[in-house]
Amino acid sequence: MPLFRALGEGRQSKPRARWTRVKKWMGSCRKTDEDGSIPSLTRLCLLSLADNMKEVWVKDYADNYLDQYSFRHIMGPFSLLPGRLVEELTGMLCTRKQLSRAALHLLLVPQLRGLSLDRCPGLVTSALCGHIAARCQGLWSLDLSGAQQLPSKVLSQTICCLPALRSLSLAGMHCDGCVIRTIAQHCCFLRHLDVSRCHFLSPAALLPLGGGDFCSSSASSSFCCTSTSQSPISSFSSDPSSSFSAPLSPLPLRSLLALDIGFGEQEGDRVAAAAYLLLSLPDLERVAMEGLTQACCLIEHRKFSQTDEFTEREGIPRLNQVWREWRHRQSMDRRKREGAAAVDEEHEDEEEEEEEGEEEERILWEGYDGESEEDSSRDEGLSVSLNQAEKKRGGGVLSQSSDGHLILRLKDVNGLTCDFLDSVGRLCPDIYSISVKVDDDDEDTRGRRQGSMLAAGLQTWSGQLQSLSVHFLGPLVDLLPALQVTGSSLVSLTLEGVKTSPHTPLLEVIKACPRLRDLLIAAEHPTIQEEEEEDQVDAQDDQDLPRLPNLRSLTLHFSDDHSQMMPFMLWMSLRKELKCLLTGSLLLEKLSLVSLPCPLNCVLQDVLRVGIQHRYLSAGSTDLPPMPLEQVQHIDLQRTDVEMTTVKNIMLRSRRLKFVDLSHCWQIRYSEWLNCKTFREVKVVWV
Repeated sequence: MPLFRALGEGRQSKPRARWTRVKKWMGSCRKTDEDGSIPSLTRLCLLSLADNMKEVWVKDYADNYLDQYSFRHIMGPFSLLPGRLVEELTGMLCTRKQLSRAALHLLLVPQLRGLSLDRCPGLVTSALCGHIAARCQGLWSLDLSGAQQLPSKVLSQTICCLPALRSLSLAGMHCDGCVIRTIAQHCCFLRHLDVSRCHFLSPAALLPLGGGDFCSSSASSSFCCTSTSQSPISSFSSDPSSSFSAPLSPLPLRSLLALDIGFGEQEGDRVAAAAYLLLSLPDLERVAMEGLTQACCLIEHRKFSQTDEFTEREGIPRLNQVWREWRHRQSMDRRKREGAAAVDEEHEDEEEEEEEGEEEERILWEGYDGESEEDSSRDEGLSVSLNQAEKKRGGGVLSQSSDGHLILRLKDVNGLTCDFLDSVGRLCPDIYSISVKVDDDDEDTRGRRQGSMLAAGLQTWSGQLQSLSVHFLGPLVDLLPALQVTGSSLVSLTLEGVKTSPHTPLLEVIKACPRLRDLLIAAEHPTIQEEEEEDQVDAQDDQDLPRLPNLRSLTLHFSDDHSQMMPFMLWMSLRKELKCLLTGSLLLEKLSLVSLPCPLNCVLQDVLRVGIQHRYLSAGSTDLPPMPLEQVQHIDLQRTDVEMTTVKNIMLRSRRLKFVDLSHCWQIRYSEWLNCKTFREVKVVWV
């Protein structure tokens, strides 16, 4: 840079250079922040640290120490950072795919409380688990999901050294009964456990989570980590089986996710195991297990004799005994609550007497006539209603209703079936999120009957259900009764496997769920025989069409034969419904429209044109209205007829857009993609 410049040159270039630096800085901020806001100073420092970490500390450690030494602790620059910042830096490196083995070694500091490696499971090895067990014994949260190369023995030895765990995610790993027994023995503070997709884990292996004295041969034989070996963490962990002869206490679990486990296991085992865990884990609020519906029906009708063979084989107490212990525990808790309520009522009476005395004195001096009888009766009625509601809830724990039935704390349930859904409603009245798999059949009457059963079963949570996920291989129209029952309060709706046609009432779905923030429909492609007449579509008026003003995420995926270049364009009325959704959803952040059976490019052009018209009509106003697609950050338009000109217009509209997937869009050419793949620093994918 020259020290001296001509006077005219300096006057013209300095403001331009300053503006260039500001634009560059703002561009980097927009690139790194997901919500589009200006990042904080702390985040900017972490971003700078992440950018320079590879060339400074990681390079030095990898060149001089990584494969030559094994440190119990590393005293370096990251050991001085607070654990929260180290956790944020680790997550940032994972998101940007910059986390390496050397960088992870440097970030394993004793003050770390949360470690999530689910985005880079390839880094999770036996050696790394040794470092975690030695350096991070104060971890509260650990997520190793997807690390399939990690043996169950090493996993058990690692868990032994992490007694402070509150959350543990082992989804998709080689987790077995040995690991579960170790968790039950050593993680006495555990609140959340995720063992979904652990195919070596049987439902019966989950029983130690509920406590008890286990003496079955299957449980003892499954424990395989008693032998010593030259493990990287053998010097840091004790023998996990050293005290397994003692009875186990139930874990304070509030969340248990165990879907898709135990291939080939008997259905009765799933139901019995689910019933035992529901009775022995009173703090559960979130559960994902197969057999939950049948387990609730079994508990409600007290058909515990059906599980005697299972309990004898597994060496656990019979369910009728567990149920009696629950009754005894609840009676003790109820007495404690009544005693506490009596003490509180006595204090309230004393306070009321004092307040009445003060009120009488004030009346004498001020001539106040006191409150009316109407106000007094209203306050008394409100107090009675609150007391009744508190007694019904049972103080937020397992309680007994007036008819003697069990009331569970479950609020988020995944793995239910359509049958016996009424039993789940009576046992779990506080559910706000539910996932149901509806049995399907080729006969239309069967599908309609299942839809009616679903609507009747969901009636219990009408007005309170916020999230609904349904897997149904029948026509979408058969689910309308269920959506009309629960749709008024729904915030999230997921419909998977449904069948569609050009006459599918998608607008009725939108009308039934006006508060949706997330809408996902994964549907079958309409058949060729049901092609729709295009002339009937344009004759409709779209002024009174329903809209979803709170929608943040919209996903419409249609299955199709990928051997064909383009899907069949059959559902022409879908254009008007899409235009209605995109125009009325001004807060939309994620848009995914894959293999649509209708033209999409014209829909997007109409939506952009409507936004320009609204902005033009408000040109004289100081407060300009928001425009459609202005807040979108992620767009997926695979196998559609969208054109590159339309995509560029969307990029110009949205300042927060970061990713666009245009794979297999036949209207886009290779040269257009080359010119646009780095347009406004938006990543564009096209194949």
